[in-house]
Amino acid sequence: MGSIDGIQRIDPAVEERRMAAVRRYAVLDTPPEGVFDRVVRLAARLFDVPIATVTIVDADRIWFKARHGLPEGIGRIGRDPGLCASAIMQDGPYVIPDTALDPRTLGHPLVRGAPRVRFYAAAPIVTAEGDRLGTVDIIDIRPRHLTAEQRGVLTELAAMVTEQMELRLRAITAVRAEQELRRLAEREQARLQTLATTLQRTLVPSALPAVPGLEVAALYHTASADLVGGDFYDIFHLGDRRWAFFLGDVCGKGAEAAAMTSLVRYTLRAAAHGDPDPVSVLNSLNAALLHEYSSAHPFYCTVLFGVLTAPAPGGGPAPVEVTLTGGGHPPALAIRGSGAVELVHPAGGLLVGLMDNPAFATARVRLAPGDGLLLYTDGLTEARMPGGHMFGDERLLDLAAAMSGARAPDMADAITRVLTGLGPGLTDDTAVLALTVPSPSPEVPS
Repeated sequence: MGSIDGIQRIDPAVEERRMAAVRRYAVLDTPPEGVFDRVVRLAARLFDVPIATVTIVDADRIWFKARHGLPEGIGRIGRDPGLCASAIMQDGPYVIPDTALDPRTLGHPLVRGAPRVRFYAAAPIVTAEGDRLGTVDIIDIRPRHLTAEQRGVLTELAAMVTEQMELRLRAITAVRAEQELRRLAEREQARLQTLATTLQRTLVPSALPAVPGLEVAALYHTASADLVGGDFYDIFHLGDRRWAFFLGDVCGKGAEAAAMTSLVRYTLRAAAHGDPDPVSVLNSLNAALLHEYSSAHPFYCTVLFGVLTAPAPGGGPAPVEVTLTGGGHPPALAIRGSGAVELVHPAGGLLVGLMDNPAFATARVRLAPGDGLLLYTDGLTEARMPGGHMFGDERLLDLAAAMSGARAPDMADAITRVLTGLGPGLTDDTAVLALTVPSPSPEVPS
């Protein structure tokens, strides 16, 4: 990039590659997203400025992906040099201590007009390939300076945005891959069995991880002749001692349900790593489903999503705190070591993927040593017993009480025996996830 009369000129080849990257990340003109909104709020607090933004630089405009403190009437601006349009040409932070004294910014619309910018600093959002998508900006209406440490913090915020852009791109790539798989299955029905069987392997973990201080186990039964289904579960590490887990059920059966399940599972994992708050995670999943499926052909799911804090290592059996959010799913069962069984049912909890702004709420439960938590899909309770009666909630509660004090693998085995006994009465996909807190080992007399 050259410079004439102090104004940087854009290398056409570099700009063409940069715009290809902007299109590839597919972020322009998308709705607000919580993770980027949190970045601008954090930037405003860290630097004590009234305005902070995340921008994407298009071919002929600057578009605000996230904004804090910017007047509502400003949704986009032109690529006038001096502020964002100049900041993306820099390798590092771009700082204008006083726009009224800098010839690069005197004519900029945001300097001459509202909000009368006097201080501007930005760090470019740079991809792994070195393409600059836009900027993270902090703005004030009075002159000021940034320390070297503050410049470093601004660069870190831009790197955080880049990481979230990468997560979005992976999700988009996964969705497009699933859509392509569905189109191939429609065109080549003879290959459906092979494709569906391959897809099923991605829907549930091949093995559950070891969670410190807990025992975990799961089982999965598909009712579809294609050997693929719409039930799903997972448990994964969030960092430190926090773990996330979920279990749910998408509408439908077979390959189409499995394709949606793959999207749901990936979205839940990606959203949890961005913001592990269970309500935020389900809101992200709801937005993804509404975005991917039309109102004429909606796809929805039920789900329980939880976050727990594992006991500190080396301390022996200890209580575990669990926060659980539900979207239209049957309640979890807290199976106490005393024999009591409690329903853990978050209030509200509409189906996920049917409407904007659903009301998701949380429930909290404390699992003491000897207690367990059982999550299940309705394929279990709606299965038919010999004679035609449903297995039902009451039988499930009786089964849960009988499993009091059992380890998670033993719970899964007991439910497997029940499913086997139902035979042809088990007509729906069924998934179960059990988590138990071990009881203290009995002391051996010396």
